[in-house]
Amino acid sequence: MTLHRSIPPQPSPMVLVTDGVAVAQAVGRLLAGAKYSVSVIVPGDLERARPMLAMMGRFAAVAKSGVTVRLLCTPQVLAVPHGVLAAVRTGQLGFDVRVTDAELHGTVIVDGKAAFGRSGPERDGRYATVNTDLASVRALYLMFAGAWGSAMPVHEHLRLAERLRSDSMRVILERLSEGHTDDVAAKKIQISLRTYRRHVATIMRDVGASSRFQAGVRAVELGLLSAADRELVD
Repeated sequence: MTLHRSIPPQPSPMVLVTDGVAVAQAVGRLLAGAKYSVSVIVPGDLERARPMLAMMGRFAAVAKSGVTVRLLCTPQVLAVPHGVLAAVRTGQLGFDVRVTDAELHGTVIVDGKAAFGRSGPERDGRYATVNTDLASVRALYLMFAGAWGSAMPVHEHLRLAERLRSDSMRVILERLSEGHTDDVAAKKIQISLRTYRRHVATIMRDVGASSRFQAGVRAVELGLLSAADRELVD
């Protein structure tokens, strides 16, 4: 009698995250087997984000098949011409998008069982591969869930960016992030204390802050004061 030993699955080859063809092939194979959910983190670095952005149509097609698709990106990536923002505004995506100012590394998680993301001992994020180790994939999914929970829905982000576009509101946010008292801040920007406090109350409500300083920090974290947001509302 011949005994057959099970052969462990061979690791998937690593690919450069800037190689659009290789990334599309690796992620495409995962998407082909998606049944329940696809969680996407687009890299914050624009060069590394482009291959993932080129797959928006693929993600949209998966969403149309009934799979829940969620995509997380930074304000800078959102503002890339002909990318996520354009698709959001024309209603072409058909899945949820949230925005965060946190540092992001590209990851695609399918059904909580397989993921495409960084691999190996290198920490600069140049290479990625498909990972099917359930413990590792679950850790990635929990990381995504935490980032998703604290991120802002894209339409809310755009609404706030529009509200904060005015010079007066941006100046107030800068005073908040610097920790000035209401009286000092109002004098610095030469408006009445009552008007200043009314603007602060609006900002705190919009960004979900419980203190003035937290409102300034929260706005920076969400990218609402970044240069990219000037492009979002043009």
